[in-house]
Amino acid sequence: MSTPKMPLLDSCCGRWSLKVGTIISGVLGVIIGAVTLIFVLTTNVKMQTIVIDTLPSHIVKIILAINLVMTMIISALLVIGAIKRNRFMMLPWVILAIMLAIGLAISVIYTAVVFFIHKQALGGVLWLIFGLISVAIYVYLWLVVFSYFQLLQEEKGRGPYDRSAYKR
Repeated sequence: MSTPKMPLLDSCCGRWSLKVGTIISGVLGVIIGAVTLIFVLTTNVKMQTIVIDTLPSHIVKIILAINLVMTMIISALLVIGAIKRNRFMMLPWVILAIMLAIGLAISVIYTAVVFFIHKQALGGVLWLIFGLISVAIYVYLWLVVFSYFQLLQEEKGRGPYDRSAYKR
């Protein structure tokens, strides 16, 4: 029988419980997703992907809109899962968020390099600074959620009659 893993963090920002931090992360996901979706659908900004830059801008907008809607749904599931202490409902966010953190880091570095290639050093430096700060915040929020996720697993393993509590 394997021993449960201990949560990586024991609080969110040293002030709130992991549960509150998880709920905040989910609510932020819904809000940021909704605001970004509104921005994408109401502005005429040219969008392109890193990998396939030949796609028409309107197709990229549709793909991004679908991704944002899915992110909002998964973030809402995270909030409900945290409130109900249901790890199964939290799992899609835990998986998606770490993949998005990696994608965000790659995107930040790629975009900064493009700025530098086009001789826009200030833009590249600012993109790196603010982008990497965003990645760090995102990874921290993921760690909060993952810690709560692990805490729920640990608590599930400890029942009222758990013998380990009575061992000396």
